[in-house]
Amino acid sequence: MNQRLILLSLMATILLLSACSSSRYKQKHDSTPTRIPSQAELKDAIPRAQAHSRGGNRDYQVWGKPYKVMTSAQGFEQTGLASWYGKKFHGHLTSNGEIYDMYAMSAAHKNLPLPTYLKVTNIANNKSVIVRVNDRGPFHQSRILDLSYSAAYKLDMLKTGTAEVKITAITDFDKKTGKMKFPATTLSLGVSTVKTTPVKTITQSNKTTMGITTPYIQVFATSKKALAISTASKLKMQYKQESSYHEKQGIYRIQIGPIGDLATLNALLLSLKANGYPNAYPRTAP
Repeated sequence: MNQRLILLSLMATILLLSACSSSRYKQKHDSTPTRIPSQAELKDAIPRAQAHSRGGNRDYQVWGKPYKVMTSAQGFEQTGLASWYGKKFHGHLTSNGEIYDMYAMSAAHKNLPLPTYLKVTNIANNKSVIVRVNDRGPFHQSRILDLSYSAAYKLDMLKTGTAEVKITAITDFDKKTGKMKFPATTLSLGVSTVKTTPVKTITQSNKTTMGITTPYIQVFATSKKALAISTASKLKMQYKQESSYHEKQGIYRIQIGPIGDLATLNALLLSLKANGYPNAYPRTAP
């Protein structure tokens, strides 16, 4: 009798774990967002020297296949097929513990250390973008890179879904400042030198967000003004962060921010999702 109870309990646990894993994403299939990126969201990631993240930098296995993580991106170049990922994964954790933002200039790679900055060029139209690799994938044998929605949009590859690209790691930084050695007009990438937009000096106004592309969190939206006011006040007291509600066409968007560092943003987003706001997500501006 005891053995039968143990067996039933074990089977129930397995079913529960299976249900949890299958419900990680609300969507079964990935999809395109309802809006295109804003001009601010189409700006290249600004490369800077960063220590490897604690998460996502160990060798790993996916579907029984082993993957080895590189210790350095120095001199790395690769040509192959790139894809992109969007709405299904938006707001979920990346491999290095950050939150995936489909409107940020980011990417996923199987082997590069996290984070790594890459220049990605669409070979078909010569359009390029600079992204920050903070995730693992794509786990398709024929593909080398998964781009965020904004990066794919800038490379003009959304219609085809994939594109043949050349990727080059950006690793030449000034040891004192951590910035690129050639920030003004050119970026040296291997043999060729290509033009890029000037890197802006960080001003006092954007120091508060430490370069975070999405320093705000939209908690939820409602048509009820009283609910918006009370919720914003409650969130401000609970999380000790600036909270607000913005009205547009009769809809009030309850938001928190600006948030000054990525670790705080990630922790806050996870707490919100676990405490009654499962659809909370990062955004660029209020």
